[in-house]
Amino acid sequence: MSKPKRGTPGSARSPHAPAAAAHRLPLSHPAALTAMLVTAACVLTSVTYLLIDTDFWQHLLVGKAFWTQHAFPTRQLWTWPTYGAPDVNASWGFRALIWPLWSVGGVWGLQALRWATTLAVFALLWWTTRRMGATGLTPFVALVLCALAYRPRAQIRPEILVAVLIALEIWILETRRLGGPDRSPWIVAIAWAWANVHISYHLCFVLMGLYGIDSFLSAKRPKPIRPYAKAPTGPSTEPGSSAPSKAPKSAPAPRHYHLGWIALASLAIAFVNPFGWRALWQPFDYFLFWRLEPIFQLIEELGPLDWSFNLRNFLPVIVVGWPLLILWRMRRFGVDWVALLACAIFTTLTLTAVRFVGFYGLVAAPFFARDLDAWVQRRRWPRWTAHPWARAGLAAAACVGFSVPEWRRIDPPLGVGISYARFPVAACDFIAAHGIRGRGFNKFELGGYQTYRFWPDKSRLPFMDVHAAGTPSDRLLYARALTSPDAWRRLDARYRFDYALLDYPQSLADRIADFMDADTTWALVFIDDASRVYVRRSGPMRSVALRYGVEILTGGLNRTLQLMQTVHGDSLARDRLRRDLARQASYSTSNASIYNLSGFVEAMSDNDELALEHFQHAARINPRFPLVHQNLGLVELSAGRPNQALVELKKEWSLGYSSPGVAFRIGQVYQELGNLRQARSWYRRELKKNPGHAQALESLKTVERRLGQ
Repeated sequence: MSKPKRGTPGSARSPHAPAAAAHRLPLSHPAALTAMLVTAACVLTSVTYLLIDTDFWQHLLVGKAFWTQHAFPTRQLWTWPTYGAPDVNASWGFRALIWPLWSVGGVWGLQALRWATTLAVFALLWWTTRRMGATGLTPFVALVLCALAYRPRAQIRPEILVAVLIALEIWILETRRLGGPDRSPWIVAIAWAWANVHISYHLCFVLMGLYGIDSFLSAKRPKPIRPYAKAPTGPSTEPGSSAPSKAPKSAPAPRHYHLGWIALASLAIAFVNPFGWRALWQPFDYFLFWRLEPIFQLIEELGPLDWSFNLRNFLPVIVVGWPLLILWRMRRFGVDWVALLACAIFTTLTLTAVRFVGFYGLVAAPFFARDLDAWVQRRRWPRWTAHPWARAGLAAAACVGFSVPEWRRIDPPLGVGISYARFPVAACDFIAAHGIRGRGFNKFELGGYQTYRFWPDKSRLPFMDVHAAGTPSDRLLYARALTSPDAWRRLDARYRFDYALLDYPQSLADRIADFMDADTTWALVFIDDASRVYVRRSGPMRSVALRYGVEILTGGLNRTLQLMQTVHGDSLARDRLRRDLARQASYSTSNASIYNLSGFVEAMSDNDELALEHFQHAARINPRFPLVHQNLGLVELSAGRPNQALVELKKEWSLGYSSPGVAFRIGQVYQELGNLRQARSWYRRELKKNPGHAQALESLKTVERRLGQ
C-alpha cells in the first residue's frame, strides 16, 4: 500500500483533518449531546419574547365563545355593523385550544404552547435531516438559522400549530421517499386538522404535490440503496478479510400508497369542518379578490418582505444560500426535485408576502441543513477541529453567535409576558368608566382587544375587527379615510359615529386623528402611548365631551407639530397645554408620550430641571420610548453636563431607531470634551445615515483639519 503524499489530507503531517470522516460524530457522544442542548436552548429562547400581536386577543375571545356557548362560532358576533351575519372562521380549532390554556395558565399557558410546538417542530425537522443523511453537527447551526426566520411568526397564532403539521408532513413524505415506512395515510388526518386550524391548508397539498412530482420524475432513474434497509450481517466483507463473504439478502420493499389517492382522501376530509366549502374557498377568495382591496394592502404581513428588518435574523443567508446549495448538490449528486421546487415556490411566496416567512424557514430547514452539512463535509478543516469537543464548541458558538443579534431587538424584547403598553387597555378602562358607548369607530388593529374586553356588550363592540370584517364598501371607505378628509366625512355620515378609538402614535399614512382635531364636532378626551379616544360633542356623548374634552391638546401628528409651534411663543397657550397634559397623565400609567411632551413644554420655558424631571419620568415608564433619551441628553448638555449627556445620547443610539441627528450630537459632545478622534467617528456615522446633514459635514471638516488630515 502506498503512503499518503506529504501535506495531503490524511497524512501525518497534514494541517488539515480528513473532511468527511472527521466531521461525523455519534449522537451519543457527550460533545454532540452538548451541541444539541445548546441548539434547543437557542431555538426556545428565540420564541421567548413578549406577546405583541394584535390578533391573539380575538383568538382568545372566539375560543371563549366556543367553550361558553358550546357551539361553533358561525355568526359574526365581534363587530356591530355586521352583527349576526354568517361568518367563516377557518381557525376555530386553534382558538378552541388556546382558551383553556389561557384560563388555566394565563400568559404562561400560552408561552408553554409556543415552547411545546416549537420544540416539536424542530425536533421533527432535525430527525428528518438525519434520516436524509446529515449526521454531523452542521445541521444544528442550520436549524438555528431557520428558527430565527420562523421567530417573527411564532406569536399566539394558528401558524404555530400549522408549523407542527408542516414538519410532520415533511417527515412522513421524506421518510417515504428514502425508502422507509410509508406513513402517508397519516396525511389525511393532517389535512383535516389543517383545514380546521388555518386558512393555509392548501399548502398541505402543495407539499404532497412536490413529492408526487419527484416520484414521477425519478421513476425511470435507477433506484438508490434504501437507507432503511438492514445492514449486512455475517462474516466481514472488508478488503483483505480472509473469511468468505456472503451476499446479504435484500430487505423486502415496503408498501407504498399512491399519493394521488392520499390527496383525494385529504381533500374530501377537509370538507369536514363547521363551515364546509366556504372555509376551503377562503385562500382562493383572498388571492382573487381580497388582496386587491386597499385595506388589505395596508396590512404589513400581507406586503412584500422588508429586507432591513430581516438582516439580524440572517434570513438573506438562507434565501441566497439555499438555492446555491441546491445548485452545488445538482452538480455532485443530481437534481433533488423536492428541494428545487420547494425553494422556488416558498421563496416566491416569502418575497411577495411577509406572512410566509415562518413557513419558508420550516420548509427550507431539512434541505438547507442536509446540503450545508454535505458541503461542510467536503471542505478541508484544520486538524484541531477533528476533536469532538472542538467541533461541538464551534457549532454551539455559531448557534449562539447567530442568535444574539436577533435576541437584542428592542421590539419585541425577550421575556414571558404581554406587552400591554401596545394595546388600548387604559383607553378601554376610560370607555368603561365614563359610559362611552354607541356606534364606535376604531382602527382595526385595536379591534381585537376592544372586542375581547367588551364582548358581548354590542354597544361597545368595534366597528371593524382585526380581520377587517365588514362590507366591501365599508372597507374601501375605511382605507380611503386614512388619507382623505372627504372619505372620512362620507364614512362618518353613513354611520354617525358616537366615539372613535384610534391608535397612537399614528403612522405617516394615517391622518384620521388630524381630521378629527380639525373638526369642532369632535372632542379628544383620552390619549396615552397606545391609543386615543374621541367623542362627538353632540348626542349621547355630549356630557363626556364637556367634562373630559381637552382645551388645546391634539391627537394627530401634524396637528401636534403645529401646536408645538404655536405654544413656543405663547406662554398662555403653554399653560393651557400643561393643564391638558396633567389631566391625561392621570388617566393611564402607559403615558411616556405625555411626559415626553411635557418635557418639551418645560424646555421651551427654559425650565431645564423640570424638563429633565419629565423626560426622566418618561424614560422610567418606557426606557425604549423614541427620542426620550435624546431629549434627556440635550437637556443635560444645555445644563453644562456633557458626560451625562453622552450617556443618554448613546442610550438613544443603542435603541436602533436611527433618529436623525443623534450621532451628530454625540460627535458634538466628544468635540466639546476634546476627544477629536471620537468626534470624527460619530460625525462619519451621522453622514453615513444622513448624507445631507450639512452641520455634520462641516463639523467633520473642522475636526479633520485640527487632526492634521
